[in-house]
Amino acid sequence: MAEMEKFDFTIEQLGECKVPSPIELSKVHGEFRANYVKDTSFVRNSVNVFEDNYRENNLDPSNLLQKAGPREFIYFNPAHVTAGICTCGGLCPGLNDVIRAIVRCLYNRYGVKRIKGFRFGFKGFFAESGYNTVDLTPDLVDDIHKIGGSFLGTSRGGGNRVNDIVDAVESLSINMLFIIGGDGTQRGALDVANEVARRGLKVAVVGIPKTVDNDLALIDRSFGFETAVQKAKEAVAAIHMEAHSQVNGIGLVKLMGRESGFIATATALASHETNFCLIPEVPFDLDGPNGFLSHLEARINRSHHAVVIVAEGAGQEHLLSTNEKDASGNKKLADIGLFLKDKINEYFSNKGIHINLKYVDPSYQVRSAVTTANDSVYCERLGNNAVHAAMAGKTKCVVGLVHDKYVYIPITEVTRKRNTVDPEGALWRDALDAISQPILMVNNLSSLEERMLK
Repeated sequence: MAEMEKFDFTIEQLGECKVPSPIELSKVHGEFRANYVKDTSFVRNSVNVFEDNYRENNLDPSNLLQKAGPREFIYFNPAHVTAGICTCGGLCPGLNDVIRAIVRCLYNRYGVKRIKGFRFGFKGFFAESGYNTVDLTPDLVDDIHKIGGSFLGTSRGGGNRVNDIVDAVESLSINMLFIIGGDGTQRGALDVANEVARRGLKVAVVGIPKTVDNDLALIDRSFGFETAVQKAKEAVAAIHMEAHSQVNGIGLVKLMGRESGFIATATALASHETNFCLIPEVPFDLDGPNGFLSHLEARINRSHHAVVIVAEGAGQEHLLSTNEKDASGNKKLADIGLFLKDKINEYFSNKGIHINLKYVDPSYQVRSAVTTANDSVYCERLGNNAVHAAMAGKTKCVVGLVHDKYVYIPITEVTRKRNTVDPEGALWRDALDAISQPILMVNNLSSLEERMLK
C-alpha cells in the first residue's frame, strides 16, 4: 500500500473562547439565517479514492482541515482589539480587495474600531523606515478594490527581523495581525507568531496566502491567479494577431512562474491560440531533431505562424546562473524570454528562413491589474474568514480554499513545499491536447532523469 503524505492540520488556539460573538447567527437549521461554524466541522484534505486506500477513513488531524467561518463564542472582546494589516512581497491582483474585506468585517461585523495599516510590508514595522501606520476605516477603503496595486504599499524582505516586528506589535498593543503574502512572507509570519508566544503575548497571527504563481501547497488556488490568467490571455490574443498577420510570424510571450508553470499552462488552455508552452516542470532541448527549435520550424513550415508561451522559470538549465537571491530569498533567474528571442532569431537566420518575431513580457501589467469578478468574490471571502479566525483566537494559520470549501491551514503545512504542475497529471495532459505540443522535446531520454534532479 502506498504511504500517504502525513500532515498535521491542528490549528493553534490562544485560549478558550468565552466572549459571545456580536454577529447574530443561528445555531440550528431552518431559521433562514446563516449558522455559526463549529471547531468540530472539518473538510477532508484527501478525497481521492485509489485502489490501495479505498478502505481508509483518515478521520484524524492528518487529513481533517478545520472549516472557516464565524464562531458562536470568540476569544477577543472587540472593544479591546487593535488589529494590524500588512501586504508583503510582489504585487498581485486582489490585494486591495483583501484589505477592504478585512477592514469592513472587523469594523462593521465585530465592532473593532482600531485597525492599523502597516505601510510597505515589513518595512512599516521598523522605526528607521519612517512610515507611520494608517488608521483604516470602511470609508477610507471603500473604493480601493477598483484600483490595482496595494493601498498600503508593499516591499520584499524584512521578515527576518522578527524581534523588531514584535517590538512594534507590542508597542502598538496589536492583538491580531493579518499578513498578506506568499510562502516566504508566511514563514516570516510564523516566526513572528512564535516570538509573540515566547514573550507570552496574546496576539493572533493570521495569514492570507498571496502568490500569483498559484504555487502554495494544499489550497485550490491563490487569489489573483484567475485575474492573472485573464490578463495573460489578452496578451496572447494580441501577440497571436501580430503573428498571424506577418509572413512566418512568431509571437513569444513570457509569463510569470518561477518554479511553477500554472499561469502559463492555464493561459495556454484558455487562449486556444498557443502552439508551444514551456514551463519549469518540463525540461526541453533547444537543438536537435526533437528539440524545441526543430518543432517550431516544422510549425512555421506547416502553418506560417506560431505562438509560444514561456514561464519565467522554464529552461533555466540553458542559461548561466548568477546564484544571487532577491530580498525575499528567491533565486534570481536569468531572462529566458530574451534568451529564447535571440535563439529563435539566430536559428531561423542560419537556416535562411525569413521570420517576423514579436516578443512581449506583460508581467507587471498582469500583476497590477484589477481583479476579475470571481477573484474579487474570492478575496472578499478570504478576508472575512481571516477575521473570523483571529477573533476566535486562532493563530499561526492561513485561510484558503480546499475542495471549494474555506478552511484554516497551519502555516507550517501550507509552506512545507511549493505546488507545481504535475507533468503526468490531468492539467498538463489537457494543455498538451489543446496546443498539440509534443509530450517531450528532448533528444536523449536516458539523460532526462538526471536533468530533472538538477
